[in-house]
Amino acid sequence: MSGVRTRKQTSEASSSPKANGSGNGKASAGARKATSEPKENIFLFYPNLIGYARIFLAISSLYYMPLHPRTCSILYSVSCLLDALDGVAARHFHQSTRFGAVLDMVTDRCTTACLLVFLSSAWPRWAILFQGLISLDLASHYMHMYATLSMGESGQSHKSVDEERSWVLKQYYSNNKVLFLFCALNELFFIALYLLSFSSPMLSPSLLQPVPQSTQPGNPSHPDPVSLFANPHSAGALELARANKMDSKLPWTILVISAPIMAGKQIINVIQLCKAASWLAEGDRETRKAMGLPVRKRK
Repeated sequence: MSGVRTRKQTSEASSSPKANGSGNGKASAGARKATSEPKENIFLFYPNLIGYARIFLAISSLYYMPLHPRTCSILYSVSCLLDALDGVAARHFHQSTRFGAVLDMVTDRCTTACLLVFLSSAWPRWAILFQGLISLDLASHYMHMYATLSMGESGQSHKSVDEERSWVLKQYYSNNKVLFLFCALNELFFIALYLLSFSSPMLSPSLLQPVPQSTQPGNPSHPDPVSLFANPHSAGALELARANKMDSKLPWTILVISAPIMAGKQIINVIQLCKAASWLAEGDRETRKAMGLPVRKRK
């Protein structure tokens, strides 16, 4: 009789905490704790907030770009300098994220492309050169990023380059000082070109030419600069007059100093494009080999 358990005893034993086991109780408590923990808002990380500030400054510089070269250059330069600050913040606060890395790279590509578009309009004769630089910059970074995500290890950054794959890219991405130097002087070269489009008669002969007036009725005319603004003392008219008298010595100095680094940056873009294409082709060969391709024809 004592060895036989009644139905009531069995139900009480099954409902007791000891029967359920302390492990299940802890597991359920852990699950509740995990669900109650707030999710991190990646979009509000400090490096990403700096990235948003960069975008705002870049858009502001584009607004002032046509007529306000000084204001535009300051806003554009500050946006570029913040590129170094967001990396420092990411390492300091342990907030390095894939979203932040992509945001940083996309901002760099878009701001440079917008400036080159303006230079294309300033010097239509060299538009094909600026268009080529835009295409090379976008293509090389996109292919490098895609190759890293598809061929690299899980969570691998596009800045993690194996030295056996490319010694040049390894030195470029692994040394923060080298990376900052190349990126900063590359942007300074294009900023100098932008300023020279307002200040150098050598590059922009139209600065020395009087504004022509149309003599044939019905043809589009080139209005006097004052007529572009209702008030000749407006901010736009004054800034345009100051821009045409801007001293070109400083832009020329920056241009000459930064030109070799800018050329080196384009060479690195070509290397990056070729290495990424080679890496993707290597992965394609391995995939096709695993699938038994190509199928050899029987003789």
